[in-house]
Amino acid sequence: MPQDIHIVDRITRSIADLADLSHGFTQNLMFTIAVIFAMWLIRMVILRIVYRNSSDPELHYRWRKYLSRVLFFIAILILGRTWFEGFQSIATFLGLLSAGIVIALKDSVADLAGWIFLLWRKPFEIGDRIEIAGVSGDVIDQRIFKFSLIEIGNWVDADQSTGRVIHIPNHKVFTENIANYTADFQFIWNELKVRISFESNWKKAKKLLQKIADRHSANISEEAKQQLRRAARSYLITYRILTPTVYTDVKDFGIVLNIRYLTNPRTRRGTEQQIWEDVLTEFSRHDDIAFAYPTIRYYDRVREGNSGMRPQSDSSTSGSNAVDGGAPGLRGEVRSSDSGLAHPPGDSNSGRND
Repeated sequence: MPQDIHIVDRITRSIADLADLSHGFTQNLMFTIAVIFAMWLIRMVILRIVYRNSSDPELHYRWRKYLSRVLFFIAILILGRTWFEGFQSIATFLGLLSAGIVIALKDSVADLAGWIFLLWRKPFEIGDRIEIAGVSGDVIDQRIFKFSLIEIGNWVDADQSTGRVIHIPNHKVFTENIANYTADFQFIWNELKVRISFESNWKKAKKLLQKIADRHSANISEEAKQQLRRAARSYLITYRILTPTVYTDVKDFGIVLNIRYLTNPRTRRGTEQQIWEDVLTEFSRHDDIAFAYPTIRYYDRVREGNSGMRPQSDSSTSGSNAVDGGAPGLRGEVRSSDSGLAHPPGDSNSGRND
């Protein structure tokens, strides 16, 4: 062993003389190269073992990331003691180093603190779907200074991917609200509004919608109960009803039947499509159910209103009762109607007394 040390010392002195460097500096430089090579070798050996025992790409990714961070931190500690011999205490070295970094790189230090917070508290992990700082997406990477999302939504409907990668600084986790779609309880509530006309049999329509919703949510409701029990260990989630529900509401031109149901956030658009297709198919079989939409109905005030009234013969009076220059006695109104009650504006027979 002493002979090996003597050989290394001779090589170090030869390099120092050749490069016109001090012996101490050359020795530290050689030691740094050796440490870097040792860390690289350790990383390669560990990853080789992981790859050999598992084919899961997500597990490979996590090992690469976390192992690199741990080895980097260890190398910094070792090399810091080597290059700064005056700092005999690691705590003193780290304290002075941190003070200098805080002054020079305020934002970077905040990002580093955010990275530590993400590792410690884990508000989200790789693979989770989140919303932060007005951006929604699936987390695909976490690094010391930033994390990355594959964007969803924006100009694309129903939370589907846009294909853009968004990089967000880690310090945003301290200043922005974080919404996690898939943490512990991996379902979200979704609603579909089905609007039918006032003349429709709304009770029958509501029963049909309830059957459709139950059919599409049978398996999800049971799985949601199991996840809710696990999530209750970490969060105060008090859902009592996890089965789909159809609520009734009235708007200006129709009756709104609102289907509320649980769905996986990544399959929301697919479930909406399946439910809407079943609704369209089912409603087409019933003549007493019709969708509502804004329409214009023209009616005769004399014939449909007060039958005792008759149009005035005076031209000034008849002119005031006409709609767009039409026949006397016509008035216009916007109201709910199905296609059987609506008349086109240009129909001359809609305003004359037969």
